Amino acid sequence: MHCIQTGLLVGLASLLPASCTPAAPEHPEDAVRIGGLLPFSGSESAIGRNLEQAMLLATSDLNAAGGLDGRPFDLVLRDSHSSTQRGLDQLIELLYTDAVNYLVGPEENQIALDIAPDVKKRDVLHMLPGYAAPFGARSDVRGGSIRLAPSPFAVGCVLARSAEREGVESVNSLAALDDYNSRISIEFTTIFGTFGRVLPSVTFTPGEQTYTDQIESAFASHAGRTLLAAFPAAASTIVTEWTGSGRPGTWFLGPALRTEELLANIPAGALDGYLGVSPSLSLRSECRVIDEDEATVDCTTGNADVFIGHFSRQWDGEVPLPAAHFYYDGVVLIAMGLAYAQATSGAIPSSGYELRNIIHELSDPDHEAASWRDLGAAMAKLRAGIPVRYVGAAAEYEFDVYGTNQHHFLQTWTVDGDTFVDLATVPVPCTPRL
Repeated sequence: MHCIQTGLLVGLASLLPASCTPAAPEHPEDAVRIGGLLPFSGSESAIGRNLEQAMLLATSDLNAAGGLDGRPFDLVLRDSHSSTQRGLDQLIELLYTDAVNYLVGPEENQIALDIAPDVKKRDVLHMLPGYAAPFGARSDVRGGSIRLAPSPFAVGCVLARSAEREGVESVNSLAALDDYNSRISIEFTTIFGTFGRVLPSVTFTPGEQTYTDQIESAFASHAGRTLLAAFPAAASTIVTEWTGSGRPGTWFLGPALRTEELLANIPAGALDGYLGVSPSLSLRSECRVIDEDEATVDCTTGNADVFIGHFSRQWDGEVPLPAAHFYYDGVVLIAMGLAYAQATSGAIPSSGYELRNIIHELSDPDHEAASWRDLGAAMAKLRAGIPVRYVGAAAEYEFDVYGTNQHHFLQTWTVDGDTFVDLATVPVPCTPRL
């Protein structure tokens, strides 16, 4: 199914019962088109509409700010069906049939990995807002990927340091054999290994009917903490089987598990009290380190609160998921890069690699800050050739040379029954390895 929405008709979109409709409006002829792959159906469908709303809101705000020198921004969205093969087919359609040059998503880690050769071949800009987004090849000079969420290194660092502060003497992990969760497991155990004992970890292949053998092996070594690094579908089976086996040991929980899908498919209370880590929606400037040794931080959420209000007013009281903040920002970052490139070179970049470098250049901390709250002023300065760095709905963006956003603080959380409960915001104390 070919699913299209336009950023110009946000009001109409809010009245539609689903994202893919036969009466989807036509694209403006001169629009700057941004493609996106979202899970409108399948196991991840609960989040697809929310992420679409964030992207539609971004295009609406950008168009109200004058677009790209008067040209409107527009969205071409397709459904991943929460399926690797069907999602990849839809991404191929976006790249070759719809011929989009700027791509946002997908949420699914494996699909993003599988499309990487085509992103490089067509030299498009690939914006990756999802928590489990992969990293692009570091030596490419065609195609450009930008990763907005915290890296596995940052997540592993915070979890390892949390274990150290709790006096944990040994750790291991039960990790899915995929790019994202394997990386988190490796970073967590490697960093913890510099000051504690790492016991044998266990891996598993997602999609199996049972994981009883892997669970038994993971907890046989009696580690002080076992990191569950997995996506919700497999994790729900693991937690259910672990509960039935008497709940041996204690968990740490990876970022991909902060989802209602997990809580809806595990025994009530099974994960109560266990520590997880996710992106913090407090801006770096909203956080103050009180005690560096104890990782005590005082953070406010004023910026995120304003965005939540802005989103809710547009979408009849609905609240954006944390991931939606990043999807909004992903669209805006593409638009800002295009505006600055056109002002300084007289043309829109034909290369995704070139556009990625421009977005990286704009994130220089020495540049004047430009908030999502006043995109009119931000876009006017960019159209005048004045570089500004973006302070978005989710973060103050600062990219490394490989297009990965640097996160200085993360949010810890736990589970209480059928809800997630935020704990402390904590700093990322490890220096990234290049």
